[in-house]
Amino acid sequence: MDPQKKKKLLSVLQYILFLGLSVFLVWWSTRNITDEGWVNIKTAFRNANYIVVLPVMICLLLSHYSRALRWKILMEPLGYTPRVSNTYMAVLIGYMANLAVPRLGEVLKCTILARYEKVPADKLVGTIVAERAFDVVCLLVVILITVFTQFDIIGGFVNEKLQAIQSKSGGFSSTMLILLLAILLLLVGGAVFVFKKFGHLKLVQKIRTILDGIWRGLTSARYVKKKGWFIFHTVFIWVMYLMSVQIGFYAMKETSVFGVTHSLSVLTMGSLAMIVPVPGAGTGVYAIAVQTTLSAYRLHGDIGLAFGNLMWSVQFFFSLISGAIALALLPYFNKTKNHEKG
Repeated sequence: MDPQKKKKLLSVLQYILFLGLSVFLVWWSTRNITDEGWVNIKTAFRNANYIVVLPVMICLLLSHYSRALRWKILMEPLGYTPRVSNTYMAVLIGYMANLAVPRLGEVLKCTILARYEKVPADKLVGTIVAERAFDVVCLLVVILITVFTQFDIIGGFVNEKLQAIQSKSGGFSSTMLILLLAILLLLVGGAVFVFKKFGHLKLVQKIRTILDGIWRGLTSARYVKKKGWFIFHTVFIWVMYLMSVQIGFYAMKETSVFGVTHSLSVLTMGSLAMIVPVPGAGTGVYAIAVQTTLSAYRLHGDIGLAFGNLMWSVQFFFSLISGAIALALLPYFNKTKNHEKG
């Protein structure tokens, strides 16, 4: 088979696989819902305060705008200063593309900016790696803050789950825990050994390239001229994410009592769920993650699932609508700009 056709076939099969996973997770999250549960979910949606959706979308718009400004800062050391409008619209279109094919948006926003700003797409790859590297660091910071501020709740919830596993499996002793830690250490040691012993293999080289890319992305910040603004936008993006969850709580009576610490937990688990490469921006995964998180605070499972689906729906349609508007305005906006220059 022709290598190009083989590559396309593998891409299609991968998409079908993740689409199937997405459908499975939707089924998994709803399989045990009783008739009463469906009534509770429908009632929660019917009584939801949808006016809250507007400020949630404003938070998302601001976070994406800040992301566009941060991306532009990363491009300046390369000698490129694209217009903020084009950078912003490229970011919005990228998020829309991710709804159909995970990670497609990263490639698409580079090609869009290359087309309208004459910035070589290959030069932008490093900036995307840098963005993702700092997002990973921010997510780790959010996780640490969540754990330290709610250690008693999270610890109790984990202990409860372990006890449930113990009752089903017949025992969960300290010996098993030591065994798990030993296995983890063996895996880490094995990974180091593989990198050294089999560094000539293509798969190992590819993994090493990815890890090196993340490291280069993190260290590239030292070349940024506007370091203060870069840090500000990095923090602001995640503050807006947190605010969108906090404001979203007010959409339902049952969740309106939750505060910032609860928002941190939902943001943490929701962000981890979004990493799963399924079409539709974490369809099924996000709702399950939010439901599981809120169950730690004794929120009824049906209501937690309803809230998770509500927040997912807001993010989905926001990305779809804002991306579509940006895609429609981009050619017209640049035509107008070129006309003004002429």
